Amino acid sequence: MVEEARRRGLAGATVLRGTLGFGANSRIHTAKILRLSEDLPMVVEIVDQPERIAQFLPELDTLIGEGLVTLERVRVITYRHSHSK
Repeated sequence: MVEEARRRGLAGATVLRGTLGFGANSRIHTAKILRLSEDLPMVVEIVDQPERIAQFLPELDTLIGEGLVTLERVRVITYRHSHSK
């Protein structure tokens, strides 16, 4: 998902991995030592202009087998980046 967002030139993406959570089936997903970490909750945030996000949504639908997709409006206060050398 992040690689596809980058390939399409979207402004940015971040993946946050949770240590505990549950979803629609109410099954607890946890990072306890004796459990596999493959089913930990995850949040992927992709940031860009609303029109560019709207163009990405159909592709996103093909990339997600299970989960929740939300579309949130944000107010960007500052966006800084340094140029790579």
